[in-house]
Amino acid sequence: MSNKPSTIEEAKKQAKLLREKLRAEGMELSHSKTLELIAQQHGYRDWNTLFASFGNRASRQWQVGDRVSGLYLSQPFKAEIIAVRRMSDGWYHLTFQFDEAVDVITFEGMSNWRTRTSQTVGPDGTTQEKTSDGRPHMVLGL
Repeated sequence: MSNKPSTIEEAKKQAKLLREKLRAEGMELSHSKTLELIAQQHGYRDWNTLFASFGNRASRQWQVGDRVSGLYLSQPFKAEIIAVRRMSDGWYHLTFQFDEAVDVITFEGMSNWRTRTSQTVGPDGTTQEKTSDGRPHMVLGL
């Protein structure tokens, strides 16, 4: 599926913007028709199929003090969230204090140890930014 919206709310917002744009161009479509068009644009048969692809999971609400673990630049970590800023549509800018410093360089001859990082993560617990091999900078275990 191409460019799937990160949340169902984002998909609905896209449909609303499409409907407004088409109305401004003189083409009147129902809300349900624009939802169908958005689903098809992202490679789904219809709106119900796109909707079902999100499952029944509620978006995660991160807060200061949450304990998390996962991978940061492919290195395992455990950390505490020490700052939270809600962005939009399930995205959060989070600051992590690692329990143990994480070496973010995989080359044997060098090291760069980090004890803290700030990352923007989406509803699926990953960053949009990726390393050169295509892996997200951070993957949180949900």
